[in-house]
Amino acid sequence: MTILDKIYRHKLYEIAENKKRIPLEVLKKGIQKGHDAKTFSRALKCDTNISIIAEIKKASPSLGVIKEDFNPIEIARLYKAGGAAAISVLTDEKFFQGNLKYLMDVKKSVNLPILRKDFIVDAYQIYEARFAGADAILLIAALLSKDEIQCFLDLALEMEMDCLVEVHAEAELQKVLQTSATIIGINNRDLATFKIDLETTGRLMSMIPDEKIVVSESGIKSRAEIVKLFKMGISAILVGETLMKSNDIPTKLHELLGIP
Repeated sequence: MTILDKIYRHKLYEIAENKKRIPLEVLKKGIQKGHDAKTFSRALKCDTNISIIAEIKKASPSLGVIKEDFNPIEIARLYKAGGAAAISVLTDEKFFQGNLKYLMDVKKSVNLPILRKDFIVDAYQIYEARFAGADAILLIAALLSKDEIQCFLDLALEMEMDCLVEVHAEAELQKVLQTSATIIGINNRDLATFKIDLETTGRLMSMIPDEKIVVSESGIKSRAEIVKLFKMGISAILVGETLMKSNDIPTKLHELLGIP
């Protein structure tokens, strides 16, 4: 069984427990209408430089704890100071030591679009994300059928959120291109093995129509890599571990963005 299979099985159990704790109707009543549904996608568009989605991630299954002195609010403020265009907050508890409360706290602390990064396999999680204040959600094509992706895209739009739809392989990309997804993430990390290959972005990028917003995710560590991706036509990158390991987050962001 792969780590993704383990995560999926646990996620089903976790969602069932959350539904008992906070019924769907309670979430629906707590959602404020009138939110700008395109806050996240607009933040990723820049003609002169790549946009950075900076990720708040305490731990991962492959690395264990990445940041010991973990303060999501302080990290978010440092990300904003460094020039991040948006913030991704990992909310998976068991495998990444995340929490939906971190997203809620970050949303109240910085005026940047917030992505809920989790393994979304049930509509309940989409209501949950909007209730917490998310501007966007991650959908992982490896976990979902084409119809499920489209259903979740429609629900997210109804809930006034964007979707970053993530692929790693050509078959996943072809599935996503049959939906209305406008933001496609290319994960350089194979979720089955957790191995990283930056060439994944280059290989899949050529198959994506020009009108899509494309985000390269995982394993990006240098300005040289970012320049190469930008020349390829990548709109944004998602960076987590490189920033979480840094002792000076704003300076590291400036370095990645090419800001003197």
